[in-house]
Amino acid sequence: MKLTKSKNLYSIAKRYIPGGVNSPVRAFKSVGGSPIFIKKASGSRIYDIDGNEYIDYVLSWGPMILGHSHPKVVKALKRAVEKGTSYGAPTGLEIELARMVTKAIPSIEMVRMVNSGTEATMSAIRVARGYTGRDKIIKFEGCYHGHADGLLVKAGSGATTFGVPDSPGVPKDYARNTINLPFNNIRAVKKTLDKAGNSVACVIIEPVVGNMGCILPGDGFLQELRVVTKKYGIILIFDEVMTGFRVAHGGAQELYRIKPDMTCLGKIIGGGLPVGAYGGRKEIMMQVSPEGPVYQAGTLSGNPLAMTAGIETLKILSKIGIYEKLERRAEQLEKGIKDASKKAGVKTYFSRVGSMFCTYFTEQEVWDYRSAKMSDTKKFSKFFRLMLVRGINLAPSQFEAGFLSTAHTPSDIDMTVKAARESFKLL
Repeated sequence: MKLTKSKNLYSIAKRYIPGGVNSPVRAFKSVGGSPIFIKKASGSRIYDIDGNEYIDYVLSWGPMILGHSHPKVVKALKRAVEKGTSYGAPTGLEIELARMVTKAIPSIEMVRMVNSGTEATMSAIRVARGYTGRDKIIKFEGCYHGHADGLLVKAGSGATTFGVPDSPGVPKDYARNTINLPFNNIRAVKKTLDKAGNSVACVIIEPVVGNMGCILPGDGFLQELRVVTKKYGIILIFDEVMTGFRVAHGGAQELYRIKPDMTCLGKIIGGGLPVGAYGGRKEIMMQVSPEGPVYQAGTLSGNPLAMTAGIETLKILSKIGIYEKLERRAEQLEKGIKDASKKAGVKTYFSRVGSMFCTYFTEQEVWDYRSAKMSDTKKFSKFFRLMLVRGINLAPSQFEAGFLSTAHTPSDIDMTVKAARESFKLL
């Protein structure tokens, strides 16, 4: 496999862009080598500028649940772009997408559109503080909620990969109001709230953690978290930027039957275009300007192109059998990867919920940040490169989730398992 053009472009990019990339994990720092530069994508495949073809399990980090360049989404976008790309004024598209979101996720009675997951989480926390009149927040080690100040504390994703969970440039006064607790440890939550419960505005959590691989909540963890937050009048925020419309049509809260006070969304609801959203109970959301005193604004919020792509995507996802199809493909992949690693004698722990997964290079169960960090990252790096040369594009970090789409075929899965079998043997 030749990557001459990608290497040349990367060297040029580093002259003008920090690290040559616009998001850290893309730089391949944790897996070695140079990143591949993409020319186009279609269905389950992406193609780099050197002409190499890959079966893609990154899917733009999750949003391409229908595969790349889905014909219906592309057709709708072509019509929309001819009418204008941004108005800075309300459109009916915003209402339509908002209706679809509130119908699919009953805990969201009102929703505000923004442009990214970071904006969504940052804004939701501000609303929770305004509503409760409290300052402190609780988050969990390894959960990533965007790069807002005060949230980059044991943050996961790129921060976990590079071993710098606390970013320079974040004032100590901001971090002082962030309480960081281990994921899946309800005892730590209860102990903390016994001391500081009346000063905590919100608990924000990825119900399924997607930024230190893919870590599922333990039995009863989310349920007990819901009970204890209600006890202290604390706003429970589910960060479903990654899991919303991914692990189930109604997100992780549908899957685990939990009703949070607020929810953050992104990725899939924009159909691949930049988008984010936060919503929740009406009485809470009525605090948002211009209805209430909590300020938040955005010139491109509700952008007509993002709304169009999101609407078309959610229309397809509402059809009967879509998630069952995704589950079948995911089961096939899970079985194949597990069998391949076992036969090769390579110790792995495969974690999955719906069409979201991760293969950890460790023999122990992964349930939190510390157990995830026990993974053999050097072995993962070798596996990543072996898979890439065999035409399989995985996330270039042990601490990122992989994703499947409706465009992945049984043949794609078979080819992936074959590549994994060969790669495990070479480890």
